Parts: sequence; C-alpha cells; structure tokens
Amino acid sequence: MNKLYPDAAAALDGLLRDNMLIAAGGFGLCGIPERLIDAIVASGVKGLTVASNNAGIDNEGLGKLLRTRQIKKMISSYVGENKEFERQYLAGELEVEFCPQGTLAERMRAGGAGIPGFYTRTGVGTLVAEGKEVKNFDGEDYILERGIFADLAIIKAWKADETGNLVFRKTARNFNLPAATCGKVCIVEVEEVVPVGALDPDCIHLPGVYVQRMIIGAPYDKKIEFRTVRQKEAA
Repeated sequence: MNKLYPDAAAALDGLLRDNMLIAAGGFGLCGIPERLIDAIVASGVKGLTVASNNAGIDNEGLGKLLRTRQIKKMISSYVGENKEFERQYLAGELEVEFCPQGTLAERMRAGGAGIPGFYTRTGVGTLVAEGKEVKNFDGEDYILERGIFADLAIIKAWKADETGNLVFRKTARNFNLPAATCGKVCIVEVEEVVPVGALDPDCIHLPGVYVQRMIIGAPYDKKIEFRTVRQKEAA
C-alpha cells in the first residue's frame, strides 16, 4: 500500500467535510503540519472543531484557519500568543474548551487507545471542572475527562520510511504523537522519506500502523514564535 501522496491537497482529498473534529500536532510553531493547514485553508471547509495545544499565532499555523473563520471551536490549553483568537473569543465568535496541557495530551492518548474517559485530579475545584462528573477515590475528588476521538489527525514528523514509521526531532515531537493516534485517519507531513529498513527500529517513535497518508513538506522556513534578544551593553 502506497501511503505517499504528491501534495497536501491530494492527501486530504475525500477526507474533509464541514463540522468535523481535527486533532492537530504542534506546540506554538514547533512541529506544526503547516502544509496540511494551508491545504485545509484552501479547501474552504468550515465549522471545524480543532483539538490542539494552541492555535498558532496570528496568520501562522492554525491562526490561518482562525483568520478565515473556518474554526468554530478550539480545544486548547494555551492561546496567549494569538490576538485574533482573543478577539473572536471575547466577541462570542469562537467557542473555546480550555483543557490543562497534560489532560489534553492524555485525552488524545486515551482516544487513540479506545478509552472513552478517565478520572484526574487536575482541574478539581476550578472552572475546568464545571459540568463534569466528580468521583471520590480514597478521600480525593477526581473529575471525569473524555477521550478525544477525532475524524482526522494532521501531524508533522522529521523522517518516515515508506510504510509510515515515524521519527520526530527533539521538542517537535510534542503533541504530534498523541494527536496521531486519536484520529480515524492520520496524515503526516515529513521532511524526508527513507527506504524501509533505513530507520533503527529502536528509534521509531510512532509505528506506521497509525499513519494512513503521507506527504513530503520540505523545504521549510522554520519560524520562531516569539523572539527574545538581550540588549547589547554599552562599551
């Protein structure tokens, strides 16, 4: 089975529809599936619910889908770098489900493992717990969190072999791995595809059984989300 497609539009063909749930990898601008995001923007699909650690920044990453008003709901843990996100949320134009970062990763992992829900102490007694079932274990309250079962997962990896076994590079692994497992279909964009057997089996981060479609997205202009520099001291 050939999993490699010529471009992002081809890889997404037949999978997109209005009002679907998409799990997206990445953290800020690190490890984001930018070619796939651009193709979703171009498709015009709307009413999307997107589960992702954040929504990129203004006009980059998932911020592009916010700009075109194609997202109706975000399931996220951090959104502080995106002014358009803030504007839409405060104007009542965007629904937001805030989720603690570890809980979000576990919700994706649970969905990938076929687990419909789990109990956690994270968020007990806060706004995060509102409307959720509370259960007491050994004298401690826990809230019920639901696993995320996405219609589509879009992720980015460093290398893949021809069967879809993936290697992520350093911190760019972030949410890509749990996002990949919780989608009915997973599409990955990679920087390089190598022959079967070229990857050390002990170094594979995600088995190819989770990957249905791939594209080569390179070359990338790797952007910096927030640049901080030290003032040069006077001589």
